[in-house]
Amino acid sequence: MSTIRLQKYMAECGVDSRRACEKLIQAGKVVVNGDPATLGQRVQPGVDAVCVSGESLVYDKKIYVVFNKPGNVITTLKDTHGRKTVADYLDGMASRAFPVGRLDRDVEGVLLFTNDGELSFRLIHPKFQVDKVYMAWVKGCVKSEAVKRLEQGVPLEDGVTAPARVKVINAGGTTSLIRLTIHEGKKREVKRMCFAVGHPIKTLQRVSFAGIGANDLRVGEWRYLNDGEVEQLRKCVDLC
Repeated sequence: MSTIRLQKYMAECGVDSRRACEKLIQAGKVVVNGDPATLGQRVQPGVDAVCVSGESLVYDKKIYVVFNKPGNVITTLKDTHGRKTVADYLDGMASRAFPVGRLDRDVEGVLLFTNDGELSFRLIHPKFQVDKVYMAWVKGCVKSEAVKRLEQGVPLEDGVTAPARVKVINAGGTTSLIRLTIHEGKKREVKRMCFAVGHPIKTLQRVSFAGIGANDLRVGEWRYLNDGEVEQLRKCVDLC
């Protein structure tokens, strides 16, 4: 079996990004086969014993999953308050995996899971401008003025949002259906954007993340991504 750089191995185990893993190595928090690790060191996955801050790393087979998240479900693997979490729906996965970013409790739709730490880090990093597409039923009749504000960027308490792509699907008298494409990950961003332009959200669904959709998955179901979809994800964050 070939060797790989230690920081790459750590990232693939889900520790953090490669750069953050390099800092952990330099800080003396990483041990390989009982000896302090050095930057640039190479390891053999599944053979060399690597510990980070006293905890052993487990090299799992890399898996990539899309989950059609239901509403009223927390995007976490554990909850101390007894609420339903995404982990309640993930029985049968070949390896442990973690959510890529999050969806609010009441938001349905596409949520990716992987144990590929480097890919996950890049998918949610604003530098790579990965598209996330939402369908939102909002209050009121959405007119061109509101669309223009969303497309130009909306001032929020934590800064102006990046320009969104917006399409009005159905503009009714009391409610409208709009499609928004964003690439940031501010907390509750879509809800706050729509509220700021005078159209509070009634229901929200994410229909695509980095071009991956739920397709024929029913709410609460998941599936492994195929090789083409994994390659698509890696290309969009410069890993191919």
